[in-house]
Amino acid sequence: MYRKCLNCAESIKKNIGEFKPEIAVVLGSGLGFFADSIDVKFSLNYSDIPDFPISTVKGHSGKFLFGYYGGRAVAVAKGRVHCYEGYSAAEAVMPIRVLRLLGAETVILTNAAGGINDSFNPGDIMLIRDHISLFIDSPLIGANIDELGARFPDMSGVYEPRLKKCASSVAKSLEITLKEGVYAQLKGPQYETPAEIKALEVLGADAVGMSTAVEAIAAVHAGMKVCGISVITNMAAGKTKSPLSHKEVIENSKKAEKNFCRLLDGIVKSI
Repeated sequence: MYRKCLNCAESIKKNIGEFKPEIAVVLGSGLGFFADSIDVKFSLNYSDIPDFPISTVKGHSGKFLFGYYGGRAVAVAKGRVHCYEGYSAAEAVMPIRVLRLLGAETVILTNAAGGINDSFNPGDIMLIRDHISLFIDSPLIGANIDELGARFPDMSGVYEPRLKKCASSVAKSLEITLKEGVYAQLKGPQYETPAEIKALEVLGADAVGMSTAVEAIAAVHAGMKVCGISVITNMAAGKTKSPLSHKEVIENSKKAEKNFCRLLDGIVKSI
């Protein structure tokens, strides 16, 4: 796996030259609109990178954008890959590891999530305080990649306190209501049952999705600072009488576009 990640990084370097990203941003389902504001210098489809996993989900265009935002060198993953697409957890976090090998020290992970907390509404934005990844394989299973990190990394502070404080401060200054909570990752692709949502609620989860936690684990293992943001695009199963659909996810992502972009703008510029 390490050799694959190195080969991917080297392939990308052939396209971007000496460009070295400071900050990486992973954009979740329907959240690719943030990428429109970047001064893009290089664009590279995942499919053009040998041995790199490819996004197959609507709302994930599957490309890297390298450029500048607010004077900062950034790498944006416009779309991600998921375990439910048939990838192992280790394959699903390859983009994170490759971005680290390219030089990124901070990663902002974003996603579309279902709201479990009854105080949430579709369109809300939640700062991830912590996560639950008990129901999905760890991306660190198998031989440890010593070149990236330790065999048993500490996960007591996955979401970096300074970045959480930064996000809260930005939201307050922009008068954006920023919820905060615990995110749970399940494997999918089916949406959760009402009973599963009740179980997650008992465990302390405020939102649920099918990504992000494994990426955060890999990022911490590789020594990156992590900030996590969820856009609540629907209420989870059993919270409303309406059936869940990916169409709703995309539509409500669009509704949150303005505040989401303003928040990311402020965070990137403040890091």
